[in-house]
Amino acid sequence: MGDFVLSACSTADLTKEHFEKRDIKYIYFHYEIDGKQYLDDLGQTMSFHDFYDAMRNGAMTKTSQISMGEFIDYFEPMLKAGKDILHVSLSSGLSGVVNSARLAQEELSEKYPERKLIVVDSLSASSGYGLLMDKLADLRDEGMGIEELAAWTEEHKQEINHWVVTTDLTYLIRGGRVSKTAGVVGGLLNICPIIEVDPLGRLVSRYKIRGKSKAIQTVWKIMKDLVKDRENYSEKCFISNSDCPEDAKALSDLIEAGLPKLNGKVEHFTIGTTIGSHTGPGTIALFFWGDKRKD
Repeated sequence: MGDFVLSACSTADLTKEHFEKRDIKYIYFHYEIDGKQYLDDLGQTMSFHDFYDAMRNGAMTKTSQISMGEFIDYFEPMLKAGKDILHVSLSSGLSGVVNSARLAQEELSEKYPERKLIVVDSLSASSGYGLLMDKLADLRDEGMGIEELAAWTEEHKQEINHWVVTTDLTYLIRGGRVSKTAGVVGGLLNICPIIEVDPLGRLVSRYKIRGKSKAIQTVWKIMKDLVKDRENYSEKCFISNSDCPEDAKALSDLIEAGLPKLNGKVEHFTIGTTIGSHTGPGTIALFFWGDKRKD
């Protein structure tokens, strides 16, 4: 293992066990349900099922990013212990949290000039961000140094493909990503938007598919067209979902049958409380290594 700390935000949507197994440190975002504040602690305080049930029952959710001060409190003990840090942040296209991390970096770099504290914008989210972190842990374990790993991240992060299917437009309407009129029409017609994370790390609607089953089939077809090495794909594939595991399994069954050289089974995770506050229940997200993102 490299002699430095590999760090992320909780919004990488890996399990607590996965973070610990891969020796990836993480810092918590925050969320609120009906005005009560919680840490986005990977479902430890409130189960994901209870969180999404609350949303289904009309609870109002809100999120807040990590402050500069919180980052200082998180980074400083590691620096004090003589460790360098590579922190990879949630996409700047979705949150300003990378700016908080960089402000903390500036202050701490003056205080600990002998240490390296590198902050990289992942331009990724949810378990796509997690898939990137998992790969970085592999490269660190193979002996890649902190600066080389930071450069590798910048060079390859656009190869993480994110494709998202949502079956409930309520939360996209609430967040202003879909108009109320379009949402009503879409609901009546059983429209499932297919959303991609673009080169700037933003969520962009690419397709509107009628029916969940057809939307899942469409995402699988998109993956076949974009995945690295096509039918010879041998990297990992992650899927996250917001309390709809049967839909996620329907997609992973297609992938496992169609990509025989896949690195193990498709790994399933839950969309966490920060990302889930904006997507709502009934969302499936697919992540894989593929062609670099295009506008």
